[in-house]
Amino acid sequence: MRRSDVSRRRMVKLAGAGLVLLGAGASACGPEDESSGGGPDVPRETAGTPAPGSKPQPAWQHATTYDGLAWISAIAVVGNVVLVSGDPLVARDISTGKEIWSRAEVTTPGANMLVGDGTLYLQSARYDGNIVGLDPATGKDTWRSRMGDQYSQPRPIAADANHVYVVAGILDKEFRTPENVIAAIDTASGKVVWREKRDKGTEQNGITARVAGNRLVYTDFRENLTVRDTATGHQVWTKKVGRSNNRGFVVHDGLVILANGEQMRAYDLADGKERWSFRTERFSRFNDPAVLDGVLYVSDTAHGLWAADPATGKAHWHDKGSLDVAAPWQFAKVGDVLYGATEFDKDGGIHAYDPGSGKLRWTYNDGSGDLQRWYLAAGGKQLVALHAKKVTALPIG
Repeated sequence: MRRSDVSRRRMVKLAGAGLVLLGAGASACGPEDESSGGGPDVPRETAGTPAPGSKPQPAWQHATTYDGLAWISAIAVVGNVVLVSGDPLVARDISTGKEIWSRAEVTTPGANMLVGDGTLYLQSARYDGNIVGLDPATGKDTWRSRMGDQYSQPRPIAADANHVYVVAGILDKEFRTPENVIAAIDTASGKVVWREKRDKGTEQNGITARVAGNRLVYTDFRENLTVRDTATGHQVWTKKVGRSNNRGFVVHDGLVILANGEQMRAYDLADGKERWSFRTERFSRFNDPAVLDGVLYVSDTAHGLWAADPATGKAHWHDKGSLDVAAPWQFAKVGDVLYGATEFDKDGGIHAYDPGSGKLRWTYNDGSGDLQRWYLAAGGKQLVALHAKKVTALPIG
């Protein structure tokens, strides 16, 4: 049996799992029977590095109110604070798991934990049409802005020290939003610096964005890759890039690196010209890439794991993996260990790899059987994961 045949069947299974995930996300909007701020710590006898082949023990674990709707940034670490999307929004100490603060009805369902220059920016649930900024350490409002009555549901997509970048629908006379704008709001004054109407047919949702220096880079559901000047909003370039909508990408050393079906591609941030590409096997596709400590890591749907030079695309190694081990879609690196979070697989979880070879060291699975994707985030020498309405601190090593 050829590996490509297995990969093709595997993709059909993953597509079905994606439908199950959508149903699970829709039914998970209400809190569990446990307290809204999460239950007590789960006691653990040990929380050290596991022996080879054994399952690691969490340092701490709490229930969450995560609704399953945030696509990429459902969890974030700011200093010693862990933030998890949900209502109420809860902050915990990354070392102990102790609750630091909790706020109900602060943001809308599916909010990404978008942090820019130490501030958490959210679409407000209490003040219609407002964007709010919170101090992650205290949960208190430190900033607020409103675009105007002619705009509907402004939503932050990226932030830096000077601007919060938002997308908002333009209300017509029938209060519909057939068109939308992208705008930059000054983080000091709260005033709109610039706003640009997006092309007809583009959607307000499904945008993934990054800021790199004086460039705002984003993809959308219409399979566009667009770069704008952060100071003026001027569109520097845009191009069709195929399947990249609502997926993560990387901006690194003047390159925009993203998955495009069977290929990983790098485009010059300045002019949009393709600088390099490499390909996985037929009927497979790449997942979201990450650049950690100067190395590009990415997996594919054939369960392979790749490490490459982000400047050239030249592979350092390619571990073809096992069809029994789910491939990661999100990565983090702490010390000398690479961690990956899987999706759409009840037997997946958080994998720990040797970053020099891709060899699997151990896997943590919570035993829930939940198909929802796993999320992970690192802060200092700590690693936290989110899955099945639980946030978990995992051992390092």
